[in-house]
Amino acid sequence: MIVGAPKEIYPGERRVALTPVVVPMLAKAGLEVAIEAGAGVAAGYPDALYKDKGAKVLTDRAPVFAQSDIIVQVLGHGANDKNGESDLRLMRRGLALVGFLRPLGTPTNDGKTDASRVQEIAQTGVTAFAVELMPRTTRAQSMDALSSMASIAGYKAVLEVANALPRIFPMMTTAAGTITPSRVLIIGVGVAGLQAIATARRLGAVVSAYDVRPAVKEQVQSLGARFVELPLETQDAQDARGYAKAQDEAFYAKQRELLGKVIAENDAVITTAVVPGKKAPVLVTAEMVKGMAPGSVVLDMAAERGGNCEVTRAGETVVVSGVSVIGPINLASGVPHHASQMYARNLTAFLANLVKDGKMRAAESDDIIRDTLLTQDGEVVNARVRELLGMPGLVASQ
Repeated sequence: MIVGAPKEIYPGERRVALTPVVVPMLAKAGLEVAIEAGAGVAAGYPDALYKDKGAKVLTDRAPVFAQSDIIVQVLGHGANDKNGESDLRLMRRGLALVGFLRPLGTPTNDGKTDASRVQEIAQTGVTAFAVELMPRTTRAQSMDALSSMASIAGYKAVLEVANALPRIFPMMTTAAGTITPSRVLIIGVGVAGLQAIATARRLGAVVSAYDVRPAVKEQVQSLGARFVELPLETQDAQDARGYAKAQDEAFYAKQRELLGKVIAENDAVITTAVVPGKKAPVLVTAEMVKGMAPGSVVLDMAAERGGNCEVTRAGETVVVSGVSVIGPINLASGVPHHASQMYARNLTAFLANLVKDGKMRAAESDDIIRDTLLTQDGEVVNARVRELLGMPGLVASQ
């Protein structure tokens, strides 16, 4: 079987789905690699490195799709709402597609509903696997691309804040006296939040963190940060997969009231709170932003999902009362070399599990394959996605 990696076409995307080092690994699994010329250049992987490892470099995008049995992408149609639909004409029945497809995301730039984008993929007849649907199990950990990219994004978010903040992060004793360290608050302690805490601490900031799930307190403290505890009822804050659950508006209103004082004490705030399949909850109001000292920075990692901050604009920096509110898009692409390396290893582990003896295994044979399978034979087949999109369940014969 041939695995094809076309060049990423989302504007500004610098990552690549496969790196040269995984080509021999895939060969051991019985998979050949075809890559579009120039696909890895922006991430620091020139075509020559792929050739040296045994990959076939094709000069155009169409032959990559035509000659491949499996196409791997970073941002496929759905996750790429700018121009991802241009790849639909290159897809065909019998082709497998693996990548970020945003099956649970909220409508974004193209104005389409989630269902319409997922159904457009299904209508091509491809067998699509969405890496966002990877189960959170020990066996699937090496394939968890969502966590890998969240970790990269958490790291990059802190660097963006450090660059925008008119203060230095660490305490310094200088000839001009002692400079006090910056105070940074992380809201949302998932993978991205934990990496943001660790990075801010390494840069010397005094870090505190808040999460609706009290179970993460120990993780926060193990990284040397202070866990912010608010007097809120949080027993039902986490789902079976370990993700934060959406709460009602009364909960969020009380949370905002209590968080206001904490936010005002900090020089920078990084928000990371997202709920799969839901619009991001608003945790930081315009009034809270105004309560921060001039020159402070808010970076909203949930900008693409509607934002945790009331004044966030995706892809822009808004200044409110002297406070900069940054709404970044695609943070992981800002560290393309290692982001691509991590993503390629995740995909390689997934493909090695998916393909046996030159054939793709049936979804029924493996929970990882079953949970990530999104479309097949012209249908959206993932039960979780169908439920979230309001689609009826498939009958047993299908």
